[in-house]
Amino acid sequence: MILLLGATGYVGQAFARELNRRHLDFRALSRRQVDYSRFETLLEFLRSNKPSFVLNAAGFAGRPNVDACETAQADTLQGNTLLPITIADACAATATPWGHVSSGCIYSGAHIVEGGRGRVERDLTRPGVRALIERSPAALRGFIEEDEPNFTFRRPPCSFYSGTKALAEEALQTHSNTFLWRLRMPFDEVDEPKNYVAKLLHYPRLYDNFNSLSHLGDFVRACLDLWERRAPFGTYNVTNPGFVSTRQVVALIQKTLKPARAFEYFASDEEFYRLAARAPRCNCVLDVSKLLATGVKLRPVDDAVTEALKNWRKERG
Repeated sequence: MILLLGATGYVGQAFARELNRRHLDFRALSRRQVDYSRFETLLEFLRSNKPSFVLNAAGFAGRPNVDACETAQADTLQGNTLLPITIADACAATATPWGHVSSGCIYSGAHIVEGGRGRVERDLTRPGVRALIERSPAALRGFIEEDEPNFTFRRPPCSFYSGTKALAEEALQTHSNTFLWRLRMPFDEVDEPKNYVAKLLHYPRLYDNFNSLSHLGDFVRACLDLWERRAPFGTYNVTNPGFVSTRQVVALIQKTLKPARAFEYFASDEEFYRLAARAPRCNCVLDVSKLLATGVKLRPVDDAVTEALKNWRKERG
């Protein structure tokens, strides 16, 4: 039996759908049923029920976005740092393998290779950098799993949300039998608030940048594939290969969905933070070579976005 925590959330629901599709025996546990945020309570549950694997999709992302985490700091710290540490300790005490949904938002920017020399560039929107990427996309290289996170409490500025996700990864590094799956700006074909593509459709003005994205269905399939293949435990970037700019996704939206609205963009970072955002935003690209080397397959990001738009719908069928 697989134990699924956080099954009512955006990512947790996707895991539940995929577990059902695979006909895998699982139990979705809510905190109303069992307060798994308490070590002794979770430990007793694991000892009594002996799950073969624990899947943690619980966390605190804030609504409608991460700005809410700046004020709900206790909930954010509890959900994103203390809870996964509790789960890790209980799983270690019972020798139960487990997987945790982490985030790529602990990075900002990407590696830039220019003139045979590489550097980390935190701001991909700087005019010279943007021009280089648009002229030569191969100059941009994503962060690999071993790169030190650079959008954290230890490497500010960062959002409070990103800081707590990074703290959890730091604490979990010493735990064996653990997968850390890094999700980045999830989307799929259903128009709902957590969907990155839906945000672009509905936000009155957009912030243009370069990013890795994770198709939600592809993400959960890849995570479960890692477990079923008995791939080595550790940290994995789980995003669709490649990267896109906001404007590239909007161009696909216009081509496929043909919305009546016109898309407007913030003129600068200063305008974006003055009018729309409270917390610093990360924009980053992740390298997925480690994941692909295990034999797990993921569609290129362009293909995943295009297919999602072709199948776009208002409600999940």
